[in-house]
Amino acid sequence: MNRALGAATAGVLLLSPLALSACSAGQVTQTATQERDKVGAMAQVGDITVRAVELVSPRAGSYEAGDDAELTLAIVNSGQETDTLVGVDGEGFGDVEIRTATTAGSGTTTTGTGGSAAGSDEIEIPTDTTVFVDGNDAAITLTDLDESLTVGQYIELTLTFENAGEVTVPVTVANPEDEQERGEAFDFHQEEEGGEEGAEDAARERESAGESAEDSGAGQDADSD
Repeated sequence: MNRALGAATAGVLLLSPLALSACSAGQVTQTATQERDKVGAMAQVGDITVRAVELVSPRAGSYEAGDDAELTLAIVNSGQETDTLVGVDGEGFGDVEIRTATTAGSGTTTTGTGGSAAGSDEIEIPTDTTVFVDGNDAAITLTDLDESLTVGQYIELTLTFENAGEVTVPVTVANPEDEQERGEAFDFHQEEEGGEEGAEDAARERESAGESAEDSGAGQDADSD
């Protein structure tokens, strides 16, 4: 019996490394060749890469229907020719406003209709350059949202470039930059202590009432005598 048990144990020990190596052979983690920005969506079309695409975090914590939402992103042109962002399309909003330093400085704003930037200003992306759309040199605003949007929710936008073509990205609402203050936590122990103290006070009042009644009864007996 002991020899048989020892042989079986040895067989398991010999087979275990082979079984483990067979399970791990040929597996490659899904994130090995994938790239992802820390914030916002990223996509590429032709020589154009868009990074950190998101909607600015709303001051009130969420966007309401009818609000405007500012889009932020970085556009990288790694090609040998200048390209131009000529359109922004999507659903869930009324119009798109595209403003550059020129239109912003002149105080004029052009808008598209039906969720499109057609006829609006354009954003030029020179070769081997990154253009930041952050409200300074260039800005993109989605106006008149159809529905409310909060952190984590997204809408799909299609960006159209003159040379590279179209690319569609899911654009989420950004997390707030500042931590939201939390309300003061409820102290259950304090309630228990308060309840105990209240019970003790009530007991004292009952005792006092009982003593007063006894005193008044004793006084009445003395008067009757």
